[in-house]
Amino acid sequence: MDSLDDFEKALAVERAERQQAAQQKEERRERKHRHDRHHGEPFSARDRAGDRHKHRHRDNDSDEDRHRHKRSRRSRDEEAEESRAQHRHRHRSRERATDREEKDRADRRSTKDVKDLKPSDPKQDLPLPDEEKTPGNATPLVRDSWMTAPSALDVDYVHRGAGRKSLSPAIQEPQRVLHKRELNTKLGEVQDSDEAKEPTEREVNYIFGDEGSQWRMTKLKAVYTIAEQNGRSIDDVAEERFGSLQEFDDAREEKMEMDRRAVYGKGYLGKEKPTGELYAERMARTRPEPARSPSPQPKQGLVIEDMIQPAPPMDQSALNRMRAQLMKAKLRNAPNAAKLEAEYSAAMAAFSTGAASSNAVVLDASHNRMLAGSRGEVKAITTKRGVERGQVAANEDMTVDDMLREERRTRGQPGGEGLRLAERIAKDARFDDDLEYLDENAAKLATRVHKTDTALKNIAVTEYRKLNRILDTCSLCYHEDRAPPQNLPVAPVLALATRTYLTLPPAPELTGAEGGAVIVPLSHRTNLLECDDDEWEEMRNFMKSLTRLYHDQGREVLFYENAASPQRRLHAALVAVPIPYDLGDTAPAFFREAMVSADEEWAQHRKVIDTGKRAREGLGKLAFRRTLAKEMPYFHVWFDLDGGLGHVVEDAGRWPKGDLFAREIIGGMLDAEPDVIKRQGRWTRNDERVEGFKKRWRKFDWTRVLTEGG
Repeated sequence: MDSLDDFEKALAVERAERQQAAQQKEERRERKHRHDRHHGEPFSARDRAGDRHKHRHRDNDSDEDRHRHKRSRRSRDEEAEESRAQHRHRHRSRERATDREEKDRADRRSTKDVKDLKPSDPKQDLPLPDEEKTPGNATPLVRDSWMTAPSALDVDYVHRGAGRKSLSPAIQEPQRVLHKRELNTKLGEVQDSDEAKEPTEREVNYIFGDEGSQWRMTKLKAVYTIAEQNGRSIDDVAEERFGSLQEFDDAREEKMEMDRRAVYGKGYLGKEKPTGELYAERMARTRPEPARSPSPQPKQGLVIEDMIQPAPPMDQSALNRMRAQLMKAKLRNAPNAAKLEAEYSAAMAAFSTGAASSNAVVLDASHNRMLAGSRGEVKAITTKRGVERGQVAANEDMTVDDMLREERRTRGQPGGEGLRLAERIAKDARFDDDLEYLDENAAKLATRVHKTDTALKNIAVTEYRKLNRILDTCSLCYHEDRAPPQNLPVAPVLALATRTYLTLPPAPELTGAEGGAVIVPLSHRTNLLECDDDEWEEMRNFMKSLTRLYHDQGREVLFYENAASPQRRLHAALVAVPIPYDLGDTAPAFFREAMVSADEEWAQHRKVIDTGKRAREGLGKLAFRRTLAKEMPYFHVWFDLDGGLGHVVEDAGRWPKGDLFAREIIGGMLDAEPDVIKRQGRWTRNDERVEGFKKRWRKFDWTRVLTEGG
């Protein structure tokens, strides 16, 4: 800033010096002009003297001389007139120059840095020439308005007054006056009913998916992001960003419609503009419910029969459980055997007539991705048999979009390309395992075998029923549809957190490794890589507490997960096994050697994946989750909280069943008996080890903070 001020000051001083030099030059010219006018005879006087001399000798000249003198006098008059015109022109030029100099001096006086200039014009006190004096009876000259207007550079600012308010009086509605004979006396009351609060229909000047759709979706996403980061209510942020909740609900409706278009494909026909149904639902929720009239009290002495509640929906599994309870009650001669038999008979009758439940299974796109949208990779066969059976053939004219949708739908299907090749070979009756046959029929073998829509629905129904059967028989899942205490898992619950719980491993345990535990997520996960951040935090808390427990006992601990059979959909669990301290340093060598020799000699993946090394290199507690993929079968063992060793199972047929792989390695380290190693028990509700473990665990139980507050 200092350098800029110095530059401006130097520039102003230089300009002042130039103007001062020009002023001095002009003053010298003026002094010279005044000297000529005062010391020399005026041109007009010389003209008048010449005229008198000519007039004195006019009578003595001849006619020719008079004519010659007359011509010369006319020429001299013309020259005198031209001289006077040039003099007036020079005077006006000097006057304009004087005005400009006065303006420049005014500008220089307004400049702070230039203080040594003369404040007045030195020529303003000089007398005016005779030619420039205005006669007494003449009208004085007036400059034009543009010459006397102030310069735009001198205007600092323009102050504009506030707009005047309209003085017209406000229009008041006439007051309604009811006649004294009017029967409807409520006409004058203000209507404040629910109908007056209904949202009015408004015009929407856009359609879903237009040029502004991406901007509206970005604005909608920003509402949820700001509400999550600042901990504010979504409605408050939406009203602040959109201006009204109705526009926010319209944007939500557009988001739902765009998601449907992305899922169902190009041929989907849906809504073009917001209908306002989400905003109507919001208004319906905020509208107060009418007060219910209290139920009348029953009269004294009146016997009220118990109302029979409708039976819950029954399926074959529920009927089997009821029949098992009935058989046990009859064998024990229980007093409620008759009641159980009546309930079973009613449930059986309702199930057989279809009143309690329907055998139809309704599936959506979440159960099978092949059911979502149009399938551009196939085309229907139009023959008679093809129409009857709904057969399809491969579409050879697929576009790039159709190929992309097919890839997204078929990604992650069990079996992959190997299963598809096996299906093509199975449908080829003349297949021969010969290179010549493979070369000749390469195009035929490369063609995909596509299933019909009916076959896909049957596969989805089968998988849905299989998953329900697994969930019903899972020993680690909570069954909320059952009555207590049948809703608890079969495995005993030692400590319960918000997303996970702690239980005991099934008996028998390995000799020398008694007192182990199992950390289980409440949700049914195929492996631990599917768990979210909250579940992992709670599992790490259990791992820390168990490590302190076993170190207090003078033992080392290792944790392992066996996810080698994802097709079985078993409940994921993290098993903790305590071992002696002297085996803690040699345990990684035992597991590394077993992983190298367990699977095939030639494999696509590395034999051993060292997650502990990745954790030490900077990944920390994320080493396990960032190194392995949840889609592949694997086995992993932890030697500390952050990582250990992992192995990808290439051939599930050669992998030991159940937990036999880990039991064999740990049993070999502990010199356990072979019959104890091979015995893999099951969980039971009444386990005699529960009380002893709870006493040891209470000192290190971190879940007491959640239940007891300390």
